[in-house]
Amino acid sequence: MDVFASLKAFLSVADEGGFAPAARKAGVATSSLTRQVDALEEHLTAVLFNRSTRSVTLTPAGEDYYVQAARIVADLEEANRSVSEREGTPRGLLRVSLPVAFARLHVAPVVPAFLRACPEVELEMIMTDEVVNLVEDRIDVAIRLGSLESSSLIARRLAPHRRILCASPAYLEERGEPLCPSDLAAHECLTFSYASGDRTWRFSCDGKEELVRVRGKLRANHSETLREVALAGLGLLLMPSWLVGPDIAAGTLRPLLTGWEANIGKTAASPDAGIYAVYQSDRRTSAKLRAFVDFLEASFGTPPYWDRCEPSEAIV
Repeated sequence: MDVFASLKAFLSVADEGGFAPAARKAGVATSSLTRQVDALEEHLTAVLFNRSTRSVTLTPAGEDYYVQAARIVADLEEANRSVSEREGTPRGLLRVSLPVAFARLHVAPVVPAFLRACPEVELEMIMTDEVVNLVEDRIDVAIRLGSLESSSLIARRLAPHRRILCASPAYLEERGEPLCPSDLAAHECLTFSYASGDRTWRFSCDGKEELVRVRGKLRANHSETLREVALAGLGLLLMPSWLVGPDIAAGTLRPLLTGWEANIGKTAASPDAGIYAVYQSDRRTSAKLRAFVDFLEASFGTPPYWDRCEPSEAIV
């Protein structure tokens, strides 16, 4: 018995809901699929399908087996693709996990150009702010922001990840400008909702670090919402330059405490905050992955285009 062929026959029958439609799709005789599935059931000593004249459905054992069989077949097909494309043309499905706001602002706009450059690549973008498990979620590459925890994953740094303290000119005219980190305690600060509930902002200058417990009427787990509120003149904002760089260039937000570096997102174990592409070591030879990551890095530039925005004369 060809186990792999029997697995594919089993999956096809389950996906198509019957032997006849699966056979039509595969362009083979129904009897051929029936023999393969019968042989598989005999090999497993288990019944995988409930068969009747009207329907074919999975048994409980078949449902359990389907999950494992689908993963095995997908892994083998991915292994075959990875080997065949090592030095060849990028092709096949590429599953990418990306933070929502960053994806919308800086990845989605260049996707059309990437797909034109790599017409044989099929791209699936999973946009989420959760840290996904690359193995369990079958992700080829994830874009992650900030500092990385130690892991066996390969991490390629695409750009720096700088945070900028800023506020609208209207807010500063009403409330005044903070001159040092400790001044922030007296200001309305718009904060991101971290799982820990921490509302401490950390700054460093010439080896000195200051921690400030900030407060404000608004917390949100959506960075673009906080930006909109800051633009409306309702508080100070500490956000990545990729989010607020264009606003600073336009003069709608003004950078503050420019002599201080914001340390949110940095850890003692991983002090180098950045924008990274992370992937498993067995994906390093994937032509489609390499093409996508190279394309993003080239699109962002060095320094990235959002850090090349200069404040307008109106806010200097």
